[in-house]
Amino acid sequence: MKFRVERDALADAVAFVARSLPSRAPVPVLGGVLLDTEGDGTLTVSGFDYEVSARVEVPAMIGDAGRALVSGRLLADITRALPPHPVDVTVDGPRAAIACGNARFSLPTMSAEDYPQLPDMPPVAGALAPEVFAQAVSQVAVAAGRDDTLPMLTGIRIEIDGSTLTLAATDRFRLAVREFAWEPGESAGGGESGEVALLAPAKTLAEAAKTLTSSGSRIELALARGDGLLGLAGGGRRSTTRLLDAEFPRYRQLLPKEHTSAAVIEIAPLVEAIKRVSLVAERGTQVRLEFADDTLRLTAGGDDEGSAEEELSCRFVGEPLTIAFNPGYLLDGLGALGADHAHLSFTTPSRPALLRPASPADANDDGAGEAEPAEGGATAVEPGPSDHAEDLPDPRPGYLYLLMPVRLPG
Repeated sequence: MKFRVERDALADAVAFVARSLPSRAPVPVLGGVLLDTEGDGTLTVSGFDYEVSARVEVPAMIGDAGRALVSGRLLADITRALPPHPVDVTVDGPRAAIACGNARFSLPTMSAEDYPQLPDMPPVAGALAPEVFAQAVSQVAVAAGRDDTLPMLTGIRIEIDGSTLTLAATDRFRLAVREFAWEPGESAGGGESGEVALLAPAKTLAEAAKTLTSSGSRIELALARGDGLLGLAGGGRRSTTRLLDAEFPRYRQLLPKEHTSAAVIEIAPLVEAIKRVSLVAERGTQVRLEFADDTLRLTAGGDDEGSAEEELSCRFVGEPLTIAFNPGYLLDGLGALGADHAHLSFTTPSRPALLRPASPADANDDGAGEAEPAEGGATAVEPGPSDHAEDLPDPRPGYLYLLMPVRLPG
Protein backbone atom coordinates (compact mmCIF):
# COMPACT_ATOMS: atom_id res chain seq x y z
CA MET A 1 0.00 0.00 0.00
CA LYS A 2 1.21 3.47 -0.87
CA PHE A 3 -0.45 6.88 -0.63
CA ARG A 4 0.16 10.61 -0.06
CA VAL A 5 -2.10 12.76 2.10
CA GLU A 6 -2.12 16.26 3.62
CA ARG A 7 -0.61 16.30 7.08
CA ASP A 8 -3.44 18.17 8.88
CA ALA A 9 -6.15 16.02 7.32
CA LEU A 10 -4.35 12.83 8.34
CA ALA A 11 -3.61 14.05 11.87
CA ASP A 12 -7.23 15.12 12.45
CA ALA A 13 -8.61 11.84 11.11
CA VAL A 14 -6.28 9.67 13.18
CA ALA A 15 -6.92 11.76 16.31
CA PHE A 16 -10.69 11.41 15.88
CA VAL A 17 -10.48 7.63 15.53
CA ALA A 18 -7.86 7.16 18.25
CA ARG A 19 -10.07 8.92 20.83
CA SER A 20 -12.59 6.08 20.56
CA LEU A 21 -10.03 3.33 21.13
CA PRO A 22 -9.84 1.59 24.52
CA SER A 23 -6.97 2.67 26.76
CA ARG A 24 -6.27 -1.00 27.50
CA ALA A 25 -7.37 -3.15 24.60
CA PRO A 26 -8.17 -6.78 25.54
CA VAL A 27 -6.36 -7.88 22.36
CA PRO A 28 -3.75 -5.79 20.48
CA VAL A 29 -5.71 -5.48 17.21
CA LEU A 30 -8.56 -3.63 18.98
CA GLY A 31 -6.07 -0.87 19.84
CA GLY A 32 -5.24 -0.43 16.17
CA VAL A 33 -6.28 2.04 13.49
CA LEU A 34 -7.17 0.59 10.09
CA LEU A 35 -5.89 2.46 7.02
CA ASP A 36 -7.78 1.55 3.84
CA THR A 37 -7.03 2.95 0.36
CA GLU A 38 -9.24 0.64 -1.65
CA GLY A 39 -11.63 3.52 -2.41
CA ASP A 40 -11.16 5.82 -5.42
CA GLY A 41 -8.88 8.66 -4.27
CA THR A 42 -9.93 8.24 -0.66
CA LEU A 43 -8.13 7.14 2.47
CA THR A 44 -10.43 5.65 5.09
CA VAL A 45 -9.24 5.76 8.70
CA SER A 46 -11.31 3.65 11.09
CA GLY A 47 -11.35 1.95 14.49
CA PHE A 48 -13.69 -0.45 16.32
CA ASP A 49 -13.55 -2.28 19.65
CA TYR A 50 -16.98 -4.00 19.45
CA GLU A 51 -18.53 -1.17 21.50
CA VAL A 52 -17.58 2.08 19.74
CA SER A 53 -16.65 2.61 16.10
CA ALA A 54 -15.22 5.66 14.34
CA ARG A 55 -14.57 6.28 10.67
CA VAL A 56 -13.22 9.21 8.64
CA GLU A 57 -12.73 9.59 4.89
CA VAL A 58 -9.83 11.77 3.72
CA PRO A 59 -8.87 12.74 0.13
CA ALA A 60 -5.53 11.15 -0.82
CA MET A 61 -3.31 10.39 -3.79
CA ILE A 62 -3.34 6.60 -4.02
CA GLY A 63 -0.29 4.84 -5.43
CA ASP A 64 -1.00 1.25 -4.47
CA ALA A 65 -4.35 0.31 -2.92
CA GLY A 66 -4.43 -1.84 0.19
CA ARG A 67 -5.19 -2.10 3.91
CA ALA A 68 -2.92 -1.81 6.94
CA LEU A 69 -3.49 -1.97 10.70
CA VAL A 70 -1.15 -0.04 13.01
CA SER A 71 -1.15 1.07 16.65
CA GLY A 72 -3.73 3.84 17.02
CA ARG A 73 -2.11 5.68 19.92
CA LEU A 74 1.34 5.58 18.33
CA LEU A 75 0.07 6.74 14.95
CA ALA A 76 -1.86 9.59 16.61
CA ASP A 77 1.28 10.73 18.44
CA ILE A 78 3.36 10.57 15.25
CA THR A 79 0.92 12.39 12.97
CA ARG A 80 0.36 15.12 15.55
CA ALA A 81 4.12 15.77 15.72
CA LEU A 82 4.82 15.77 11.95
CA PRO A 83 6.04 18.97 10.24
CA PRO A 84 3.61 20.87 7.95
CA HIS A 85 4.32 18.94 4.76
CA PRO A 86 2.50 16.25 2.75
CA VAL A 87 2.77 12.79 4.29
CA ASP A 88 3.87 9.72 2.33
CA VAL A 89 2.90 6.34 3.76
CA THR A 90 4.25 3.09 2.37
CA VAL A 91 3.41 -0.35 3.73
CA ASP A 92 5.71 -3.18 2.72
CA GLY A 93 5.29 -6.44 4.56
CA PRO A 94 5.31 -6.13 8.35
CA ARG A 95 6.38 -2.46 8.47
CA ALA A 96 4.75 0.88 7.66
CA ALA A 97 7.04 3.74 6.64
CA ILE A 98 5.95 7.34 7.20
CA ALA A 99 7.83 10.21 5.55
CA CYS A 100 7.02 13.89 6.02
CA GLY A 101 9.57 16.57 5.13
CA ASN A 102 12.82 15.44 6.73
CA ALA A 103 11.06 13.23 9.30
CA ARG A 104 11.03 9.46 8.88
CA PHE A 105 9.18 6.87 10.97
CA SER A 106 8.82 3.12 10.76
CA LEU A 107 6.30 1.17 12.81
CA PRO A 108 5.11 -2.44 12.85
CA THR A 109 1.80 -3.47 11.34
CA MET A 110 -0.73 -5.95 12.69
CA SER A 111 -2.87 -8.46 10.85
CA ALA A 112 -5.72 -6.57 9.16
CA GLU A 113 -7.50 -9.88 8.55
CA ASP A 114 -8.00 -10.27 12.32
CA TYR A 115 -9.67 -6.86 12.63
CA PRO A 116 -13.45 -6.86 13.22
CA GLN A 117 -15.76 -5.45 10.56
CA LEU A 118 -17.23 -2.07 11.45
CA PRO A 119 -21.01 -1.98 11.99
CA ASP A 120 -23.18 -0.38 9.33
CA MET A 121 -24.58 3.05 10.07
CA PRO A 122 -28.14 2.77 11.47
CA PRO A 123 -31.09 4.50 9.71
CA VAL A 124 -30.98 8.28 10.04
CA ALA A 125 -33.58 9.54 12.51
CA GLY A 126 -33.03 13.28 12.08
CA ALA A 127 -30.61 16.19 12.03
CA LEU A 128 -29.08 18.33 14.80
CA ALA A 129 -27.62 21.83 14.77
CA PRO A 130 -23.95 21.22 15.69
CA GLU A 131 -23.51 24.12 18.14
CA VAL A 132 -26.75 23.38 19.99
CA PHE A 133 -26.01 19.65 20.18
CA ALA A 134 -22.45 20.14 21.45
CA GLN A 135 -23.57 22.56 24.15
CA ALA A 136 -26.50 20.35 25.21
CA VAL A 137 -24.36 17.24 25.57
CA SER A 138 -21.68 19.08 27.56
CA GLN A 139 -24.31 20.60 29.87
CA VAL A 140 -25.80 17.19 30.64
CA ALA A 141 -22.67 15.01 30.68
CA VAL A 142 -21.33 16.95 33.67
CA ALA A 143 -23.91 15.19 35.87
CA ALA A 144 -23.33 11.65 34.56
CA GLY A 145 -21.88 9.05 36.91
CA ARG A 146 -18.45 7.49 36.46
CA ASP A 147 -18.96 4.27 38.43
CA ASP A 148 -19.08 1.41 35.92
CA THR A 149 -20.74 -0.84 38.49
CA LEU A 150 -23.85 1.36 38.09
CA PRO A 151 -24.21 1.47 34.28
CA MET A 152 -27.62 3.17 34.38
CA LEU A 153 -25.92 6.23 35.88
CA THR A 154 -23.02 6.39 33.40
CA GLY A 155 -25.28 7.16 30.46
CA ILE A 156 -27.18 10.05 28.96
CA ARG A 157 -30.86 9.40 28.41
CA ILE A 158 -32.05 10.57 25.00
CA GLU A 159 -35.78 11.18 24.64
CA ILE A 160 -37.32 12.00 21.27
CA ASP A 161 -40.83 13.41 21.11
CA GLY A 162 -41.60 14.91 17.73
CA SER A 163 -39.40 17.96 17.13
CA THR A 164 -38.17 18.05 20.74
CA LEU A 165 -35.13 16.14 21.94
CA THR A 166 -34.39 15.84 25.67
CA LEU A 167 -31.08 14.81 27.23
CA ALA A 168 -30.78 13.85 30.91
CA ALA A 169 -28.04 12.47 33.18
CA THR A 170 -27.65 11.87 36.91
CA ASP A 171 -25.16 10.36 39.36
CA ARG A 172 -27.67 10.40 42.28
CA PHE A 173 -26.19 13.61 43.72
CA ARG A 174 -27.17 15.90 40.84
CA LEU A 175 -29.36 15.80 37.76
CA ALA A 176 -28.98 17.75 34.51
CA VAL A 177 -31.73 18.06 31.89
CA ARG A 178 -31.61 19.88 28.55
CA GLU A 179 -34.35 20.22 25.94
CA PHE A 180 -33.87 21.62 22.45
CA ALA A 181 -35.42 21.51 19.01
CA TRP A 182 -34.14 19.25 16.27
CA GLU A 183 -35.18 18.16 12.77
CA PRO A 184 -36.74 14.68 12.98
CA GLY A 185 -36.81 12.48 9.90
CA GLU A 186 -39.84 10.66 8.61
CA SER A 187 -39.14 7.73 10.93
CA ALA A 188 -37.38 9.19 13.97
CA GLY A 189 -36.37 6.27 16.14
CA GLY A 190 -35.22 3.91 13.43
CA GLY A 191 -38.55 3.02 11.91
CA GLU A 192 -40.62 3.25 15.09
CA SER A 193 -43.32 5.83 15.63
CA GLY A 194 -44.19 7.76 18.80
CA GLU A 195 -41.90 8.69 21.63
CA VAL A 196 -38.44 7.15 21.77
CA ALA A 197 -36.16 6.82 24.81
CA LEU A 198 -32.71 5.25 24.93
CA LEU A 199 -29.54 5.35 27.03
CA ALA A 200 -26.14 6.09 25.46
CA PRO A 201 -22.73 6.05 27.24
CA ALA A 202 -22.10 9.60 28.43
CA LYS A 203 -18.35 9.55 27.83
CA THR A 204 -18.71 8.30 24.25
CA LEU A 205 -21.53 10.72 23.42
CA ALA A 206 -19.63 13.69 24.85
CA GLU A 207 -16.49 12.85 22.87
CA ALA A 208 -18.43 12.36 19.65
CA ALA A 209 -20.37 15.59 20.10
CA LYS A 210 -17.16 17.53 20.68
CA THR A 211 -15.27 16.16 17.67
CA LEU A 212 -18.13 15.92 15.16
CA THR A 213 -19.20 19.53 15.67
CA SER A 214 -15.76 20.96 14.88
CA SER A 215 -16.51 20.86 11.14
CA GLY A 216 -19.61 23.05 11.51
CA SER A 217 -21.68 20.65 9.39
CA ARG A 218 -25.09 19.57 10.61
CA ILE A 219 -25.07 16.28 12.48
CA GLU A 220 -27.20 13.30 11.57
CA LEU A 221 -28.47 11.15 14.42
CA ALA A 222 -29.07 7.52 13.48
CA LEU A 223 -30.84 4.87 15.54
CA ALA A 224 -31.25 1.11 15.39
CA ARG A 225 -32.99 0.26 18.66
CA GLY A 226 -33.40 -3.39 17.70
CA ASP A 227 -29.63 -3.69 17.34
CA GLY A 228 -28.96 -1.43 20.35
CA LEU A 229 -26.95 1.01 18.24
CA LEU A 230 -26.68 4.81 18.08
CA GLY A 231 -24.89 6.58 15.24
CA LEU A 232 -23.70 10.15 14.70
CA ALA A 233 -22.34 11.51 11.42
CA GLY A 234 -21.20 14.89 10.12
CA GLY A 235 -18.40 16.57 8.20
CA GLY A 236 -17.13 13.33 6.65
CA ARG A 237 -16.91 11.65 10.05
CA ARG A 238 -19.12 9.04 11.61
CA SER A 239 -19.23 7.09 14.85
CA THR A 240 -21.44 4.43 16.39
CA THR A 241 -21.85 3.21 19.94
CA ARG A 242 -23.67 0.39 21.66
CA LEU A 243 -26.57 1.55 23.81
CA LEU A 244 -26.61 0.75 27.52
CA ASP A 245 -29.00 -2.02 28.50
CA ALA A 246 -30.08 -0.44 31.78
CA GLU A 247 -33.07 1.36 33.25
CA PHE A 248 -32.57 5.08 33.78
CA PRO A 249 -34.09 6.54 36.98
CA ARG A 250 -37.48 8.25 36.70
CA TYR A 251 -35.96 11.66 37.00
CA ARG A 252 -39.03 13.84 36.38
CA GLN A 253 -40.51 12.91 39.75
CA LEU A 254 -37.38 14.35 41.41
CA LEU A 255 -38.11 17.88 40.18
CA PRO A 256 -39.68 20.08 42.88
CA LYS A 257 -43.26 21.07 42.12
CA GLU A 258 -42.71 24.54 43.61
CA HIS A 259 -40.19 26.50 45.63
CA THR A 260 -40.43 28.73 48.69
CA SER A 261 -37.42 30.97 48.02
CA ALA A 262 -35.28 31.94 45.06
CA ALA A 263 -32.29 34.06 44.14
CA VAL A 264 -30.70 35.53 41.02
CA ILE A 265 -26.95 36.13 41.17
CA GLU A 266 -24.11 36.89 38.77
CA ILE A 267 -22.21 33.69 38.05
CA ALA A 268 -18.60 34.91 37.58
CA PRO A 269 -18.13 36.49 41.04
CA LEU A 270 -20.03 33.61 42.66
CA VAL A 271 -17.70 31.05 41.08
CA GLU A 272 -14.62 32.95 42.24
CA ALA A 273 -16.02 33.29 45.76
CA ILE A 274 -16.79 29.56 45.98
CA LYS A 275 -13.26 28.72 44.86
CA ARG A 276 -11.80 31.02 47.51
CA VAL A 277 -13.84 29.91 50.51
CA SER A 278 -13.54 26.22 49.58
CA LEU A 279 -9.75 26.44 49.97
CA VAL A 280 -10.23 25.73 53.68
CA ALA A 281 -12.74 22.94 53.06
CA GLU A 282 -11.30 19.46 52.97
CA ARG A 283 -12.10 17.38 49.90
CA GLY A 284 -15.78 16.44 49.80
CA THR A 285 -16.82 18.80 52.59
CA GLN A 286 -19.38 21.53 52.26
CA VAL A 287 -19.64 25.20 51.39
CA ARG A 288 -22.55 26.89 53.16
CA LEU A 289 -24.74 29.50 51.46
CA GLU A 290 -26.78 31.88 53.62
CA PHE A 291 -29.40 33.97 51.79
CA ALA A 292 -31.10 36.95 53.41
CA ASP A 293 -32.00 40.55 52.42
CA ASP A 294 -30.51 40.42 48.91
CA THR A 295 -27.20 39.19 50.33
CA LEU A 296 -25.43 35.86 49.96
CA ARG A 297 -22.90 34.89 52.61
CA LEU A 298 -20.60 31.97 51.78
CA THR A 299 -18.74 30.14 54.54
CA ALA A 300 -16.56 27.04 54.77
CA GLY A 301 -14.33 25.29 57.28
CA GLY A 302 -14.47 25.48 61.03
CA ASP A 303 -12.49 26.13 64.19
CA ASP A 304 -10.29 23.04 63.82
CA GLU A 305 -9.08 23.47 60.22
CA GLY A 306 -9.44 27.17 59.47
CA SER A 307 -12.43 29.02 58.10
CA ALA A 308 -13.37 31.45 55.34
CA GLU A 309 -16.33 33.64 54.47
CA GLU A 310 -17.32 36.07 51.73
CA GLU A 311 -20.41 38.14 50.97
CA LEU A 312 -21.99 38.87 47.58
CA SER A 313 -25.02 40.89 46.54
CA CYS A 314 -27.93 39.12 44.85
CA ARG A 315 -31.68 39.34 44.33
CA PHE A 316 -33.47 37.13 46.84
CA VAL A 317 -37.15 36.48 47.62
CA GLY A 318 -38.63 34.27 50.32
CA GLU A 319 -37.68 33.33 53.86
CA PRO A 320 -33.97 33.52 54.84
CA LEU A 321 -32.24 30.25 54.04
CA THR A 322 -29.00 28.45 54.92
CA ILE A 323 -28.08 25.51 52.69
CA ALA A 324 -24.83 23.61 52.04
CA PHE A 325 -23.43 21.96 48.90
CA ASN A 326 -20.44 20.01 47.70
CA PRO A 327 -18.39 22.87 46.17
CA GLY A 328 -17.26 20.80 43.17
CA TYR A 329 -20.81 19.82 42.23
CA LEU A 330 -21.97 23.42 42.68
CA LEU A 331 -19.20 24.75 40.43
CA ASP A 332 -20.02 22.12 37.80
CA GLY A 333 -23.61 23.29 37.70
CA LEU A 334 -22.79 26.98 37.53
CA GLY A 335 -20.29 26.34 34.76
CA ALA A 336 -22.86 24.44 32.70
CA LEU A 337 -25.56 27.12 32.75
CA GLY A 338 -24.16 29.04 29.77
CA ALA A 339 -25.37 32.40 31.09
CA ASP A 340 -24.11 35.45 32.97
CA HIS A 341 -26.61 35.08 35.82
CA ALA A 342 -27.95 32.04 37.67
CA HIS A 343 -31.49 31.52 38.96
CA LEU A 344 -31.41 29.38 42.13
CA SER A 345 -34.62 28.08 43.72
CA PHE A 346 -35.07 26.25 47.04
CA THR A 347 -37.70 24.54 49.17
CA THR A 348 -35.90 23.53 52.40
CA PRO A 349 -32.21 23.11 53.35
CA SER A 350 -32.62 19.32 53.09
CA ARG A 351 -34.38 19.21 49.70
CA PRO A 352 -32.80 19.51 46.24
CA ALA A 353 -32.14 22.96 44.79
CA LEU A 354 -32.56 23.96 41.15
CA LEU A 355 -29.99 25.94 39.17
CA ARG A 356 -31.16 27.42 35.88
CA PRO A 357 -29.85 30.14 33.58
CA ALA A 358 -31.34 33.56 34.24
CA SER A 359 -32.23 35.91 31.44
CA PRO A 360 -30.61 39.39 31.52
CA ALA A 361 -33.94 40.80 32.67
CA ASP A 362 -33.69 38.76 35.90
CA ALA A 363 -30.64 40.76 36.93
CA ASN A 364 -32.38 44.14 36.69
CA ASP A 365 -33.81 45.69 39.80
CA ASP A 366 -37.20 46.23 38.20
CA GLY A 367 -37.39 42.75 36.67
CA ALA A 368 -38.65 44.14 33.36
CA GLY A 369 -38.50 42.14 30.16
CA GLU A 370 -39.26 38.65 28.94
CA ALA A 371 -37.25 35.55 29.68
CA GLU A 372 -35.25 34.55 26.63
CA PRO A 373 -35.80 31.07 25.15
CA ALA A 374 -32.97 28.59 25.36
CA GLU A 375 -30.77 28.17 22.30
CA GLY A 376 -32.52 25.66 20.09
CA GLY A 377 -35.99 27.11 20.67
CA ALA A 378 -37.48 24.42 22.93
CA THR A 379 -39.25 24.82 26.27
CA ALA A 380 -37.53 22.92 29.06
CA VAL A 381 -39.07 20.59 31.60
CA GLU A 382 -39.80 23.07 34.35
CA PRO A 383 -41.27 22.72 37.85
CA GLY A 384 -44.55 24.36 38.76
CA PRO A 385 -45.03 28.05 39.52
CA SER A 386 -43.37 29.69 42.49
CA ASP A 387 -45.14 31.37 45.35
CA HIS A 388 -42.87 34.35 44.61
CA ALA A 389 -43.25 34.42 40.81
CA GLU A 390 -44.50 38.01 41.02
CA ASP A 391 -41.31 39.09 42.82
CA LEU A 392 -38.66 37.40 40.66
CA PRO A 393 -38.88 36.81 36.89
CA ASP A 394 -38.93 33.23 35.68
CA PRO A 395 -35.64 31.56 34.69
CA ARG A 396 -34.69 31.04 31.08
CA PRO A 397 -36.14 27.73 29.80
CA GLY A 398 -34.16 24.95 28.19
CA TYR A 399 -31.78 23.72 30.91
CA LEU A 400 -31.89 22.82 34.59
CA TYR A 401 -29.40 21.39 37.06
CA LEU A 402 -30.80 19.82 40.22
CA LEU A 403 -28.36 19.52 43.13
CA MET A 404 -28.73 17.60 46.37
CA PRO A 405 -27.60 19.59 49.42
CA VAL A 406 -25.13 18.39 52.02
CA ARG A 407 -26.58 17.84 55.47
CA LEU A 408 -25.84 20.70 57.82
CA PRO A 409 -24.23 19.80 61.16
CA GLY A 410 -26.50 19.74 64.15
